[in-house]
Amino acid sequence: MELLNFIFRMGVLFAIYGFIWGIFEFILVIASASKQKTLSEEYVIKGIKYVFLADVTFLFCLDLKDGEISYYQLALAALVLTMYFVGKLQSNQQQARMFGMMGNGLPMAFKNFNLKVEIGVIALSVLCFVGFIFFKDLAINPISDWFHDSIISIEKTPIIGFIFKVIGFFFLITMLFKMLNGIMFLLSGGPFVRANAGYQTNTKKEDDFDDYEEIN
Repeated sequence: MELLNFIFRMGVLFAIYGFIWGIFEFILVIASASKQKTLSEEYVIKGIKYVFLADVTFLFCLDLKDGEISYYQLALAALVLTMYFVGKLQSNQQQARMFGMMGNGLPMAFKNFNLKVEIGVIALSVLCFVGFIFFKDLAINPISDWFHDSIISIEKTPIIGFIFKVIGFFFLITMLFKMLNGIMFLLSGGPFVRANAGYQTNTKKEDDFDDYEEIN
């Protein structure tokens, strides 16, 4: 039960952090007069976002133990955080592929997608999380403290807090399915649930031809 509650709280944390960061990005877009971001700008901003999320997650773990470090919870938090980042990467990759069919109509946000840089940003964020274990004082700074306090305040707000708790519940369900898939893959070599199973259809008909099929 403690494990489920921990993952649930992590889901609420991620949802509220994403909401706050979304406001910052909206203000940034207005301030830049809707100027399209370059690849470097896109990933510098994302890197800052992910590093501070790792920082706030670390502070969240300290909250649960009144400032003491619990290596079990930190290991679990690192796992959930990594799964969250990987989920974001997969989502961005799928969206980039889908919008790639639009050619020049592809939004700039997806044109700036770079798999290697994305993985590098995730690796940096996870390393920072691990580094905070050995350099605890670096995790406690005015910016991360502000994010932490704001998240707690929003979570305690009656209506808005309830909405984010609903999001946290669905995050919990998603994480449980991902963990179950991982366990089933290790045991049987195949996932318990395939995310795209319902979308895979055999659309090729008898009258269709392959690109290199000879026509007599």
